[in-house]
Amino acid sequence: MPDSITKPQEKPKTVAILGAGPVGLAAAAHVLERGMEPVVLEAGPTVGHAVRQWSHVQLFSPWEYAVDTASERLLAATGWNKPQLDLYPTGAELLEHYLEPLATRTALKDHIRTQSLVTSVGKVGFDKVKTKGREAAPFEIRYQNGKGPEVLRADAVIDATGTWSSPNPAGANGLPAVGERETQDRIAYGMPDVLGRDRARYAGRSVAVLGGGHSAIGTLIDLARLKDEAPTTEIVWLLRGKNPEKAFGGGANDKLAARGALGVAFAALVASGKIKTEIGYNVSHLSRDGEHLRIGGGSACCDRYITVNELIVATGFRPELDFLRELRLSLDPALECPPELAPLIDPNEHSCGTVRPHGARELAQPEAGFYFAGMKSYGRAPTFLMLTGYEQVRSIAADIAGDHEAARRVELVLPETGVCSGPAVAPGEAAASGCCAPSAAPASKAGACCG
Repeated sequence: MPDSITKPQEKPKTVAILGAGPVGLAAAAHVLERGMEPVVLEAGPTVGHAVRQWSHVQLFSPWEYAVDTASERLLAATGWNKPQLDLYPTGAELLEHYLEPLATRTALKDHIRTQSLVTSVGKVGFDKVKTKGREAAPFEIRYQNGKGPEVLRADAVIDATGTWSSPNPAGANGLPAVGERETQDRIAYGMPDVLGRDRARYAGRSVAVLGGGHSAIGTLIDLARLKDEAPTTEIVWLLRGKNPEKAFGGGANDKLAARGALGVAFAALVASGKIKTEIGYNVSHLSRDGEHLRIGGGSACCDRYITVNELIVATGFRPELDFLRELRLSLDPALECPPELAPLIDPNEHSCGTVRPHGARELAQPEAGFYFAGMKSYGRAPTFLMLTGYEQVRSIAADIAGDHEAARRVELVLPETGVCSGPAVAPGEAAASGCCAPSAAPASKAGACCG
C-alpha cells in the first residue's frame, strides 16, 4: 500500500489515463488507491483492445509476472481467484481472467470510458509557445466518442496508449516501401492468427514474413504448423540482416525458458527446410503481379524480388505522437522515448535482460504532470516487459500524489531474463527486434506479446 494518500478535505486530483490495456488499468488502480480520480480513455470498444488483436498468443512470462499489485488488491476484494502463478497465459486468458474482471467487477468500472479516441492533448489557455503560468494550468484532453467530440480536464496525464496501432512499415529505411500503401490488401502487420481466425487467408498460399524478432519467429512457427495441415502452403522468411542465427536467441541459456524454447524450435524449422530463408533482404518496392504481390529488394525494383500471395510485416512498432504536438515533450532522437530512459533500453547496447526498473524520474517530461508509461514509453525499443510497466505507473501515481520518496523508491525485482539475442550477436549489435513475449511450448500457440 502507498505510504500516503491525498487528504480527505482536499479536492482529489483528476488523472487522465490514455489507454485501457494492462498498464493503463494498472495506472488507474494505483491512482485510485492514492485517493485521486482516474479517468481512463480507451479508443476501442472494450478494455484490452490491442490485447484482443493478439489473443491467440501466449506470453513469455507466467501469471506471476502478469498481474499488477494495486490491481490485485482491487480484485481480491471481489473474491477473485488468482490464476496459477506458473502457468503462461494467452492474450485471451489475460483478458478473461484478469483485465475484464478488473474493469467490470472492481471500483475501476466507473472510471473507464471506452470508444473514446483521444484526438489532442493541450493545456487550458496555453499553446505550446506560451510559458508564464503554464505549469498551473490543467490539461485539456479532447476525444471523440459515439456522441461526438468531448473535452476532459485533468491535473495530470499518463499516456499508456502503447504502439500496437503504429506498426513499422516494410521499407528497410523506416519509410513505407514504394507501393506499400497501394498494396495494403495483401499485407498484414504484427501477428495475424494464421492458425485461427485468419487461417483461410494463408492456408495453401505463398506467404512471406518480414522481420527478425519474436513476432516474426512466432508467426513463422505457426505458418509451419499450418503447412503440416495444408501442405501447399509456402513460407518465405525475409530477413534484413545477414545472420539468421541472431534470431534463434539464447536457447537453454535464456532465463525466460519459453523465449529460449521459441528460438530452439525455430532453428529446427529453418534447418528442416520447411521455411525458405532470404537473408540481407531490404524491401524497397511492392507492386501487384496479377493475383500476387511482388516484393522488390535493393535500391531499384528489379535488383532482387520474390513473388508471393501474402506479406506479413513483423518489423516492430513505433509511438504515435501527433496528437501530443501541443505539449512540450523531450524525446530521444533515435528511439522517440524519454531521454533519461534511452540509455537504459537502447537496443544497440542492451538485450531484454539488461533494463533496470525505473519510474517517474526517468519518464517525466518538460510538460509537468505528463508521463509516458508502458510500451509507448520505450518508443521504438523492443525490450519492454509488462512488469516494468506496472512499476512505472506505481512510481508515477506516487509522484502525482506528491509522495516523491515512494516515487523514487524501486519496488520491483525483475526476473533474471538472461540472453535476449543469441551467441552470434557481437557487442554493440542490435538485439533481435520484435515484441516482448512469445512462447514456443510445443502444445501452445507460438507468438509475441506486446504487453
